[in-house]
Amino acid sequence: MERRRIGDTDLLTSAVGFGTWEMSTNMYGEIDVAEAAQAVNLAIDHGITLFDTAEVYGPGHSERLLAKALGSRRDEVILVTKVGFRYEPADPTAEPTLYDIRGMDGGRENIVARAEGCLRRLETDRIDLLLMHWPDHCTPIAETIGALEELKQAGKIRHYGVSNFDAAMMEECNRHGHIATNQVGYHLFDQRMDSAVLPWCLAHETGFMGYGTLGFGTLTGAFTPETTFAKGDWRREGQAFGVEMFSGDPFRRQINAATRLAAFAGEHGRSLAQLAIAWVLGNPAVSVALVGMRDDKELAENVAAADWRLTEEDRMQIGRILEEEGVPTHRDTPQMLQVS
Repeated sequence: MERRRIGDTDLLTSAVGFGTWEMSTNMYGEIDVAEAAQAVNLAIDHGITLFDTAEVYGPGHSERLLAKALGSRRDEVILVTKVGFRYEPADPTAEPTLYDIRGMDGGRENIVARAEGCLRRLETDRIDLLLMHWPDHCTPIAETIGALEELKQAGKIRHYGVSNFDAAMMEECNRHGHIATNQVGYHLFDQRMDSAVLPWCLAHETGFMGYGTLGFGTLTGAFTPETTFAKGDWRREGQAFGVEMFSGDPFRRQINAATRLAAFAGEHGRSLAQLAIAWVLGNPAVSVALVGMRDDKELAENVAAADWRLTEEDRMQIGRILEEEGVPTHRDTPQMLQVS
């Protein structure tokens, strides 16, 4: 599989990365744990070298499951995790729960303590890339970056970055240190990052990790306009990080567009999911497209997408389909959801 450098670091990643949000208990519906663990090892066998998780996925469940799945193969991969949520009770030795979350905390004490928890759950002595999960608007960015620098100097992380930060925030980060990457949602139905974030990353040799590559399921062909989401599935709320996606007219329009996009992909002997991945990877600022993979079929399909190079005409045709179906891409909207 194609390898891409994350910003100006020494981290070389497979173009497709393994996103483990789907391994967060039932937030994406029921999970076959054994099957998920098998998918992790098959992914490595197929050339996937980056695995992305976070303390809040579960919380803790995804990190523990990933550690068990990797086992002795830990050193074969780039391990990425994220911290920055504040929990009550705040005891860093206690396992966090969803009920303990009280918002964001980019303060030094919280960042350092939560990183120790990640190291423990991931059963490793260092994290390749640690990210501040969401902006904390109550703590100076200088303090957050200082904490990440401290962890790096201590050898507990190799590199650090941010997630869900806008261009101005990234600029401020680099006044106090050097971020390796930004991880933000980016897919055909949400192109907000094209406005400012992706151009900034490209200009400053900063990596970009795109999550939600398959539109959180809308770009897989698995949904119909009648699809509903089970209790506990976050998509039941209708929104995806500030964009209406999973209910009403927006959902219907997207599913109609997805049907036409699947037909377009089929003309090339490809699937809808492969088209979605190829579209993201076609942006030169993208270091890695994160995709959830829960079984052998999804894995093989996603890996095969990495070698599809969409032409400019292909991308124009994709854009026309979205326009004709009335699907907004939000391409010219720089705003992004900010959790405080």
